[in-house]
Amino acid sequence: MTGQQRTIAWIAGLVVFLALLFVLRTVLLPFVVGMAVAYFLDPVCDRMEHWGCSRTVATVIVTALFFVLVVLAFALVGPLLYAQIVEFVAKLPGLLDVIEAKAAPLITELTARIEVGKGGEFREAVMKSIGQAAEIGGAVLGQVLSGLGAVVSVISLIVITPVVSFFLLRDWDRIVKRIDGWSPREHAETIREQARLVDQTLAGFVRGQMLVCLIVGSYYATALTVVGLEFGIVVGLVTGLMLFIPYVGMLTGFAVSMGLAFAQFDSAQSILLVAVVFAVGQPLEGVFLTPKLVGDRVGLHPVWILFALLAGASLFGFVGVLLAVPTAAVIGVGVRFAIGRYLAGPLYNGAGPGGKGDDGSP
Repeated sequence: MTGQQRTIAWIAGLVVFLALLFVLRTVLLPFVVGMAVAYFLDPVCDRMEHWGCSRTVATVIVTALFFVLVVLAFALVGPLLYAQIVEFVAKLPGLLDVIEAKAAPLITELTARIEVGKGGEFREAVMKSIGQAAEIGGAVLGQVLSGLGAVVSVISLIVITPVVSFFLLRDWDRIVKRIDGWSPREHAETIREQARLVDQTLAGFVRGQMLVCLIVGSYYATALTVVGLEFGIVVGLVTGLMLFIPYVGMLTGFAVSMGLAFAQFDSAQSILLVAVVFAVGQPLEGVFLTPKLVGDRVGLHPVWILFALLAGASLFGFVGVLLAVPTAAVIGVGVRFAIGRYLAGPLYNGAGPGGKGDDGSP
């Protein structure tokens, strides 16, 4: 098989894979989550094997402990989160009315500074936009909470994910060995090296970023509750979870928190305290936690991650979001490898026959 034929075969395989991913995206969620769990827990099982435990026994212990901890976490935090979410949805129209009433003098003052004759139109447009945003947000949130698809997804996650995680974790090393055996022998060592780089990138970013999200989310939930913000636990935990999306998580959490504070508090001091929570949280996450737990050597630029998450969500929904970072890591490693080959090759160096440049120099 010629090099051109191999390239065509790889491209055809990629196209088929993407097509299957798009067609099956609605049923892949528990399998993707199970694969992610197995990937994260594999180092623990490897360590237990090193201590003399069999792979099957190690898998049983690690999987059982992991899902027991997950169930306990949901049992402790879940009811409180659910109660706050239901209360938030019920109070959302009233909160928007309060924000509109408090913002009316500011909007009036702003419109007074705008060209005469356009102020009323501006105010009407702003109020209309706020109303439309509230209607859309309420409709979407209602579908998420009550839709049949969400119920089916939750049930499949609860039932199927532990099973998938167990079998993948038990057979992880054999699966990796089998995939390695399928790689072209001529380029096997190069493929192994790039796979190791992808694994280092994912381990450095995803595992580290998950710790950052957990720590910062706990901080925001606790701090916002202490300063007296309604729904502080939900807003704080969601803000921490959304930190996985660079820049968007903190900005969204700050905007929602300030909106709630503006609606709830009458004193500027209380609103300022909410702002101080984020003024402390941002340096905590950006200056201390992220450099220590994630580091700068993972090779995933925040803008690239943001693009990958948005593209994955647009093409494949929530499954695309879960696959976005691994895909970004693979593409990033591949691009760096291609650039390295280009910089070392004749196309960049201009070397002609005999290893000399176009001017005859070596």
